[in-house]
Amino acid sequence: MAESPAAPSVRLELGTLHSADQEPLHLLPCVIQSRGAARVKEFFTPAMRNASGGKKVSFRGRMFRGQEVTVPQGYMGIVLKEDNKPFSEEEDRSLTVRTTFQSFTQWNLEMPPSADDALVMSLAWPKIASAVHANID
Repeated sequence: MAESPAAPSVRLELGTLHSADQEPLHLLPCVIQSRGAARVKEFFTPAMRNASGGKKVSFRGRMFRGQEVTVPQGYMGIVLKEDNKPFSEEEDRSLTVRTTFQSFTQWNLEMPPSADDALVMSLAWPKIASAVHANID
């Protein structure tokens, strides 16, 4: 019987974790068809304004409503970058840490963000899991 080829691996370059910058992060509810650098600090950030219930910004003519979301205690958010794209799915991949973050701004299109947003609720899971698996005295 012939052996199946080994599955490709994904390697995370942990050495890049300590040298990664901490930068403000914005999670937008849209796809931006661009691969280049975005001048967020120059155009997006100055347009943000505080409003009741969070933040507001107009982006390409649409109103976005945002809130600051904090990563659960004991965790750290990371943004990964793949410098060399593989030619096929069978090739190994290598990722480096581009940015780390402890919080980010989550944006909704036109409606105010809330604690009921799926993303916010998913970040409560580590605390819930810890309580579920805790010893009962």
